[in-house]
Amino acid sequence: MRGTAVRAAKLGGLVAAGALGLVAFIAPPAVAVKPTPKTSPRSTAPSRPTPSTSTSPSTPTVAPTPTVQCNPAQAVSGLTAEPWAQQRLDFTRVWSLTNGKGVTVAVVDSGVDRLQPQLAGHVTSVDITHTSTTDCIGHGTAVAGIIVAQDHRSRNMPFVGVAPGARLLSVKFTNEDHTDGADPNLAKAIREAAALNAKVINVSVTAPDTPQLKSAVRYAQSRDAVVVAAAGNVTDQDRGTVGPAYPAAYPDVISVGSLSSNGAVADSSNTTTKVSVSAPGQAVATTWPGGYAPNEEGTSFAAAFVSGTAALVRAYHPNLNYKQVKARLEATADGSVGTGSGAGMINPMQAVTELLPGEDSGSAGAPPDATQPGSGQAIRVAYRKPADEQTRSVALVVAGIALGGVAMAVAAGVFVPMGRRRGWQPGRRSAGSNDTDT
Repeated sequence: MRGTAVRAAKLGGLVAAGALGLVAFIAPPAVAVKPTPKTSPRSTAPSRPTPSTSTSPSTPTVAPTPTVQCNPAQAVSGLTAEPWAQQRLDFTRVWSLTNGKGVTVAVVDSGVDRLQPQLAGHVTSVDITHTSTTDCIGHGTAVAGIIVAQDHRSRNMPFVGVAPGARLLSVKFTNEDHTDGADPNLAKAIREAAALNAKVINVSVTAPDTPQLKSAVRYAQSRDAVVVAAAGNVTDQDRGTVGPAYPAAYPDVISVGSLSSNGAVADSSNTTTKVSVSAPGQAVATTWPGGYAPNEEGTSFAAAFVSGTAALVRAYHPNLNYKQVKARLEATADGSVGTGSGAGMINPMQAVTELLPGEDSGSAGAPPDATQPGSGQAIRVAYRKPADEQTRSVALVVAGIALGGVAMAVAAGVFVPMGRRRGWQPGRRSAGSNDTDT
């Protein structure tokens, strides 16, 4: 009996062990691996997707988070006439020298429509908002077109950008059509543009003075970036109550005012901000998401014309630093037309070609020496605004009288002695003789 009990106990133990083994085999382990002291548990919370900081037309962007409403104003399908600003600045004349190739221009704004026909394939986009690179309000696309819109005149599109050879870097910092100055993304966007080696940074935005914004501008300038900023807009209601706009009012920033087609300071231009130069800012035609905008107004668009011109200067004079580029644009402008105009309307041809004293321009493609024959190129002369017609007419009359007097004196000195020798008889020419008097 005792042996039988022992054998039964052993058999029971074997059965219990087998049952436990079967359970262990079927059920998953609670902990597969015992954690070591160096192992930290992972969070079970979902991670936020990291947006791409640089995209190309073929690279998909991260799905927008949070969702934003993209409702830019309706675009027109095309433009039929050359815009007045394009005629006035006449910047296409500079393209035989430079079209801005090799210079990166950053547009710190609302994004750019990379599918717009005159911008497609020429825009690199960065998104600071963590939403998407899409331009949801149209402002950034309008600014970008003025700077780099490609030449489609052969396709019956009269509008072109100032520097179509430049590279356009879109740094999106907002989905709104206004800023309150508290958004730190503006300063971040300027820093990002500078870090990506933009040599011209267009900021068609106005904001209050903040330490972050000032620091960002200084950082950009430390990397030799030309910062171009809008002087700001005013309405009839707030005229005289609006203070200076930033970053336009910071040292060494090119602050841009707006002029109308008659050459006067636009009513909407903020004259409280100290202005460096001016450019067209009324009835401006440019690109827009899905098409074109025929009638934009504001210093935002005036700044874009200056940024395009700065790109032309930097491409042709690569050795100039950002301060020298600013000085060149001011020195070659057409002259002040009153408070809020600075040095006056920019002059792209003069800005690129004029020889300024004491400046080591280091031109990348300077015209050949005019004294060297057989250069095969026409001598390029810097364009100046035509002189006043009345002044020019008076000058021509005076010059004509002076030249006439000189000619009469020479004639008297030559022909009076000859007449005396012949007794004032007409001269005769002998057959077979040379063309000399007898």
